[in-house]
Amino acid sequence: MRVRTVGAVLSLVAVLAAGRIVAAMHSTADANADVASMVSGATGQPAGSGTGRLSVAVRDLDTGVSGRYSTADGHRFVSASVVKVDILVTLLLQAQERHRPLTDRERQLCGLMIQDSDNDAASTLWSELGAAAVTRTNQALGLRSTTAGTGPAWGLTTTTADDQLRLLAAIMTPASPLTASSRQYAVSLMRAVRADQRWGVSAAADPGTVSGLKNGWLPRSGDGLWVVNSVGEVRHGGHRLLIAVLSDGQPSQQAGISLVETTARAAAEAVD
Repeated sequence: MRVRTVGAVLSLVAVLAAGRIVAAMHSTADANADVASMVSGATGQPAGSGTGRLSVAVRDLDTGVSGRYSTADGHRFVSASVVKVDILVTLLLQAQERHRPLTDRERQLCGLMIQDSDNDAASTLWSELGAAAVTRTNQALGLRSTTAGTGPAWGLTTTTADDQLRLLAAIMTPASPLTASSRQYAVSLMRAVRADQRWGVSAAADPGTVSGLKNGWLPRSGDGLWVVNSVGEVRHGGHRLLIAVLSDGQPSQQAGISLVETTARAAAEAVD
């Protein structure tokens, strides 16, 4: 009788576990559909519309619900200055491995790079770390679709919204190779970007809350069209959300900013 009881319990556990897996799958599928519906409706950019490419990934850290939408699946976007977060994480991991704190000089460069989006500071750190080190960081964090720019061209790193969400999770959650102090430092920089750079995913934030973000913008020399990206953490509906929005082929920087902000708001509402 006891053996049958144990077996029944184990069977019940297996059924419940399977149910949770199916529920999670349904939740993800539903969230993807909701994000796609909300974003395409808000932006007027259905998949394959040919009016510039757009991709968004969002994750609610409180509920675990995540969703994504892209008008061009499989496309990798030029990172522009959002790769500066990748450079920061690489430096922090390298310092941890060597059991040393950041130097005053490194802290100054990091502050300029993240808070002011200073390109010279980014170039200095990129040169000292090396693209190979950034690639190792990406591999360690599971960024499978991110390729570091060659030579000094850090801004031509290519990436996806899903990978940017993974990078944000390494900074914003304990499930990370970064120590708590390293994460706290990175977050503090992202929450203190210059006032004129607080656009982007912060448009989805509850009033009166502070967002941690990094934006990137770049006119392409070939066609004059703009890359406009924004990644970060916001408070929306009382929940902590990670949002990554990437776009290219935009007619102007302001048009790209408007698209990114509309997308961020719609994605946040979709997982609310």
